[in-house]
Amino acid sequence: MRIRLLLFFNMLLPLAILAQSQTFTIKGLIRGLPDGSEVGLYADDVNSEPIARAKAEKGSFELKGSVTEPYIYLLTYGDKTQRLALFLDNSKITLNGIVEAISKAEVKGSPSHADFDTYNKEFSPLFERLSAVVKDLNERKADPEGKLRPEYEGLVNTIQTKTDQFILARPKSYVSPFAAMVATQLNTEVAITEKRYNSLSPEVQQGYFGNMLAKKIEESKIGKIGSEAIDFVQNDTSGTPVKLSSFRGKYVLIDFWASWCRPCRMENPTVVKAYNQYREKNFTVLGVSLDRSKDAWVKAIADDKLTWTHVSDLKFWSNEVAVKYKVESIPQNFLIDPNGKIIAKDLRGEQLLATLKGLLN
Repeated sequence: MRIRLLLFFNMLLPLAILAQSQTFTIKGLIRGLPDGSEVGLYADDVNSEPIARAKAEKGSFELKGSVTEPYIYLLTYGDKTQRLALFLDNSKITLNGIVEAISKAEVKGSPSHADFDTYNKEFSPLFERLSAVVKDLNERKADPEGKLRPEYEGLVNTIQTKTDQFILARPKSYVSPFAAMVATQLNTEVAITEKRYNSLSPEVQQGYFGNMLAKKIEESKIGKIGSEAIDFVQNDTSGTPVKLSSFRGKYVLIDFWASWCRPCRMENPTVVKAYNQYREKNFTVLGVSLDRSKDAWVKAIADDKLTWTHVSDLKFWSNEVAVKYKVESIPQNFLIDPNGKIIAKDLRGEQLLATLKGLLN
């Protein structure tokens, strides 16, 4: 599967800070920190004013302030190239580290950061290995023994299982909805995400990452089995507009793919087999490509013998149809019935053939 792994730094968005009675205090010691260095605590990847700042003296500094809820902040100094992600709450916190590796500083006194630290230690190695496997798959690295795909699936299953365990053990932790958000990148089943959300305490559900998760759940219901397929118009390879609803009356497999996506190309022979076997039985395929290059797109269609209709706006991950259908990984597909209802999704290999056999034989 072609995926875009989202590191937690990419999730940092500005968070409004309101005054309240509770406050945090961070007493830090960063050995090697030059005297007079300004240490700052930022809410949006150091692009705005810090919520707290202090001057270091002999490596020591003290930051004070208040946050409305536990949230990820960045602690940094000087040119801001060294930084520590801190899941900050209103606690009395101590921080101990060295200037060469602020990101590895020891943090004590914050229950939220303790959960965050546990999460990072458990999940970071898994995501690092998963990123390496995805990179190898996408770059078409040699895999004569066929181990990469099973390893990918095993890592995804491990991450999902550990996410459930992490959240179940910490329903009142603001780190839990963060963990659930990260896991949504590897899970297209909205029911799983919704179950995780419902296991959270009410106050955590209403927090920043809880609200983000709730929004994600609502968006994930777009394209849900049983819902009506969203209509769209996009140009085919000759520049002619093609409308999804023009296929009404047929079973249509909307197939999201790209020429650069190796897993997609590996899946194409199965889609070709399905199309050839059932095209005379009221079935067709509508390919939606996330390509950027028309030449590469057209060449892949010819090379893989994909003789059905293809559309694309050549906007890569910003393909307007993919955005409408909340597609964040490929290959991905939706099977539409003659009335325009989604009756299945994410059909792979023999599952696609078996589903069509049950419907059309």
